[in-house]
Amino acid sequence: MALENIYNIAKKLSIDEKYVEPYGKYKAKIDYALWDEIKSRDNGKLVLVTAITPTKAGEGKTTMSIALLEGLRKKNINAVACLREPSLGPVFGVKGGATGGGRVSIEPKEDINLHFTGDMHALTSSINLISAVIDNVIYQGNELNIDPSKVVWKRALDMNDRTLREITIAQGSKVNGVERKDGFVITVASEMMAIMCLATSKEDFKMRLGEIIVAYTFDNKPVYVKDLKITNAIMKLMKDALNPNIVQTLENNPVLVHGGPFANIAHGCNSILETKLALKLADVVVTEAGFGADLGAEKFLDIKCQEGGLKPNLVVMVATIRALKMHGGQDLERIEELNLNALNIGISNLKQHLENIKKFGMDVVVAINHFETDNEEEIETLRKWCIENEYRVSFVDGFTKGGEGCIELADMVIGALNDDKSSYHPLYSRKEMTIKEKIEKICKEIYRADKVTYSLKAEEDIKKYVELGCEDYYICMAKTPQSFSDDPKLLNTPRGFTINIREVNLSNGAKFIIPLTGSILTLPGLPKVPAAVKMEDE
Repeated sequence: MALENIYNIAKKLSIDEKYVEPYGKYKAKIDYALWDEIKSRDNGKLVLVTAITPTKAGEGKTTMSIALLEGLRKKNINAVACLREPSLGPVFGVKGGATGGGRVSIEPKEDINLHFTGDMHALTSSINLISAVIDNVIYQGNELNIDPSKVVWKRALDMNDRTLREITIAQGSKVNGVERKDGFVITVASEMMAIMCLATSKEDFKMRLGEIIVAYTFDNKPVYVKDLKITNAIMKLMKDALNPNIVQTLENNPVLVHGGPFANIAHGCNSILETKLALKLADVVVTEAGFGADLGAEKFLDIKCQEGGLKPNLVVMVATIRALKMHGGQDLERIEELNLNALNIGISNLKQHLENIKKFGMDVVVAINHFETDNEEEIETLRKWCIENEYRVSFVDGFTKGGEGCIELADMVIGALNDDKSSYHPLYSRKEMTIKEKIEKICKEIYRADKVTYSLKAEEDIKKYVELGCEDYYICMAKTPQSFSDDPKLLNTPRGFTINIREVNLSNGAKFIIPLTGSILTLPGLPKVPAAVKMEDE
């Protein structure tokens, strides 16, 4: 199917051409000035697509989000999808792109996966401007009394490069600056990305930007971005990046793509600016949150929805026969073989995720993502389990059939939205619980850990943040996505384990506390054979 001019795609959401800023023929920015024109409209329904614990066997959450959009549009529902922007790190590393797959993809795929409209570059430049100014202040007499050993703001790049996690800067001559230890995070894990996706307006973004803590003084007082007097400069860099992007599916349906925080080390949701806009433009908005429901969905429901004043209506839980068998002990090399025993054991992973969603008061539909090697007996076993446990379940074949393979799921979603059984509420009380109480509620109720332990550094971190008045902040757990525990090797539904908090970071502008568990890293490395190398044969 041929792509349509982006102006035609925008018209499908009744967006006037004056608000469309094209980047070529097939992608564009939407001028957020549109908000003032449509903000009085009623909101559409909000559907979150999430998934079981990810495995190498594959789940397909973004693919399912696009599939659902195609199916809803075939039912003549005015629907739009809201997705996150891909990061170059995974594109050239392990995971690859984030534009769906098969006949349920968004286009222009390569543009979106690479430079797109420059949002990631604007973010990276803004992050590194802050770092450059911090070190310049220290070098030029240090009027802010910054302790070089207590700079907490890290440089960033949108690439997997383990060698930059811990570095020493300003080596050699004194004209290079004051030597100190530093490091990089991947752009999508930076607080700047978080506040871009949590801001409720451009004014709110600027306010949050100023509240970012970048360092501490010699007498342990926080130094903020606003103290550096560069918020206006950063707003100039971010001017276009704060406007959501619009692209299209292979069936020429509208998709908004904006923001891209990882869900294992950040909050894993597209921007509130994008979602709020979409809810005024469409009757049904389909969105997704990163990795499994223990990470992305929990952060969507506990952080994004509260900050954005959003009231989600339904959750779609993606599962695959292959992944459930892997959780049940089947080797990846033999994943295509019939194994009902492994499937029945692995269903426990799906069960725990579904139970967790119910803790937020949400209704949920199960979407089984089809692989051509799925066995009919296994499909029927999973379908039967869902029905016996009173879950709507749909077998979805969007990858090979496009929108035609998603009609059943669309019908189930429409039915669930019409029934409106959800009564959303967050898992924890942000203002009435301590930092530790909130951490432990997530660890024990979502992960099912027996207990939580804290290193001496983590204890000191929490004490410092309480003294700074941050006890009422959200919790944004940094944890492996491959297990409910903090050990990536523990598949399915581990029990009797402990979550170990090694340190706790603060994102003051984002208003959340980040407990780092296990060996989680904020700058990934490349595998032995990166995806970038595999592109040599293309």
